[in-house]
Amino acid sequence: MSDTPTNLDALRERIDSLDNDILRLISARAECAKQVAEVKTRSDPDSVFYRPEREAQVLRRIMELNTGPLDSEEMARLFREIMSACLALEQPIKVAYLGPEGTFTQQAALKHFGESAVSLPMAAIDEVFREVEAGAVNYGVVPVENSTEGVISHTLDSFMDSSIRICGEVVLRIHHHLLVSEATLRDKVSRIYSHPQSFAQCRKWLDAHYPRAERVPVSSNAEAARMIKGEWHSAAIAGDMAANLYELEKISEKIEDRPDNSTRFLIIGSQHVPMSGEDKTSVVVAMRNQPGALHELLEPFHRHHIDLTRLETRPSRTGMWNYVFFIDFKGHVDEPRVAAVLEEVRLRAAELKVLGSYPMGVL
Repeated sequence: MSDTPTNLDALRERIDSLDNDILRLISARAECAKQVAEVKTRSDPDSVFYRPEREAQVLRRIMELNTGPLDSEEMARLFREIMSACLALEQPIKVAYLGPEGTFTQQAALKHFGESAVSLPMAAIDEVFREVEAGAVNYGVVPVENSTEGVISHTLDSFMDSSIRICGEVVLRIHHHLLVSEATLRDKVSRIYSHPQSFAQCRKWLDAHYPRAERVPVSSNAEAARMIKGEWHSAAIAGDMAANLYELEKISEKIEDRPDNSTRFLIIGSQHVPMSGEDKTSVVVAMRNQPGALHELLEPFHRHHIDLTRLETRPSRTGMWNYVFFIDFKGHVDEPRVAAVLEEVRLRAAELKVLGSYPMGVL
């Protein structure tokens, strides 16, 4: 027992030495990133600094090389922040997201781009598209589907009249908490604010614990969190980011009915993304209104053994009872096999629009 402090001091000295090594290596990486920026700028003043496929490859490599004790995803998140800070030295990324501040969409944006990105809240999904199209921001982040509630139709519809491309995706595990402010009388809660989707995702829990409370739908969970600051009888359903932003207390955590509740977000931009090795492609297809049209659309994918990951139908804007199909599948447009399938589909369809090929979500 007498040599325990000595052992502890030795371990602390070892940690200090390792911290010095980490600091030196991160600084060296940052310096290298600045040199990359200088080389790119000399060769092309309009050069793109953020490369989604390169970042995905780096993070996958880190996860493959990791031997613990830190979890591979945790290690990748650490490297994401290092890469985000280094990229900010080259050129800070401006990202528009569906606001207000404190939403799950902002959380998804920071998860994908890191804390060094400049994130700008927008009031609606179509505003995110407009900001990207106008070049006011580099990228946008919009929700596209939830594992419980299904597709976000407004996002799909926004692609129909837009030239914006999909550059990436991020999947966020959604945890809802019941939040109160310092003014709330916990045993007197008679009103709960939240987004309609969150009410749907927590319906069984609310029925069991607050069956008589008024459920007031608002535009976002962050707005719900903001609204309860001055009300003594109200609570809000929201996530960690909104709780921290408005300094609210969680009186019940993870109240979603399904523990696997997740939302998928799309990263939208204007660039073509090269292959990363593990990619998805999204397309929208309008078929002629005739018997067997859906089979004719899907048959080439089956024949070429291409894995479809999502198929959605939306009303077409060209005529009543006409529909378009949104399809996600594994593969990249630059792969010969995928190019052959899309050429077949193009010949069979009334219209085919490739929304983008992009790396599959790493984190």
